[in-house]
Amino acid sequence: MATEGTGVSGLGGRYATALFALADEQKALDQTARDLALLKQLLAESADLRRLVGSPLISRADQAKAMDAVLANVQMSPLVRNFVGLVARNRRLFALSAMIDAFLAELARRRGEQTAFVTAAAALTPEQERAITDTLRKALGSKVSVNVKVDPSLIGGMIVKVGSRMVDSSVRTKLNRLKLAMKGVQ
Repeated sequence: MATEGTGVSGLGGRYATALFALADEQKALDQTARDLALLKQLLAESADLRRLVGSPLISRADQAKAMDAVLANVQMSPLVRNFVGLVARNRRLFALSAMIDAFLAELARRRGEQTAFVTAAAALTPEQERAITDTLRKALGSKVSVNVKVDPSLIGGMIVKVGSRMVDSSVRTKLNRLKLAMKGVQ
């Protein structure tokens, strides 16, 4: 298997491995990672874009044209535009998010980075993100890439996941624990 030993597998992993090899050959790993992170953000923010990549009713040609227009509008590199065009022509846009995740995971693995997923109740300032990154770097003893998501339902605090470890200091969880403790007392 082409992806054996790289930490990526499946359809997304195979495409990500191919893109990784091309980006590495062109010395464009950082630019490609930035472009893919932006594309991932666009997919997360736009329901229309998610429908475009997930719809089997839209023709390959129309999907490819629409994706190229979107990527040209946000000034993506030619490598990423060509890659997404190929994915569209091969009718694999439904797996684009998995491809992006696999590429970014492989890049982090090769750089010796760990990825921390932080879910916060409110948007973090750049200073707060730096403080979290520095704290995690010291605690883990390795490079850390922080992926921040906002979930207002946490009320306050945050949840940090690194690998199989999780620290939940959200107000929602604390209130739920208090609620359970109060049920035990009559």
